[in-house]
Amino acid sequence: MNTPDTTIEKSSGNVFADLGFDAEEAQHLVLRSELMRAIRKHVESSGQTQQQAARLFGVTQPRLNMVLKGRINEFSLDALVSMLAKAGMRVELKVKKAPARKAA
Repeated sequence: MNTPDTTIEKSSGNVFADLGFDAEEAQHLVLRSELMRAIRKHVESSGQTQQQAARLFGVTQPRLNMVLKGRINEFSLDALVSMLAKAGMRVELKVKKAPARKAA
């Protein structure tokens, strides 16, 4: 049986950096994905329709649907923070030194 060679690399802890995004963009993508996940979790646990949840978040239903489908490039950090704030949630930010990256 012919099997392809498989190389397993340890994750850097940021899937977007591992996919080749530069450090700045990878960090933005991580933050946006975390906020989008919080919105999705709220919608799923609330029992609301998308229309009801969209009103709560202060957006249209199609716009909320883009969040739920993970259309990350359609949303800025500001837009996601605003949506969460309108729904009565608080976003907290924690800054810490990043681990040193190995040279390629």
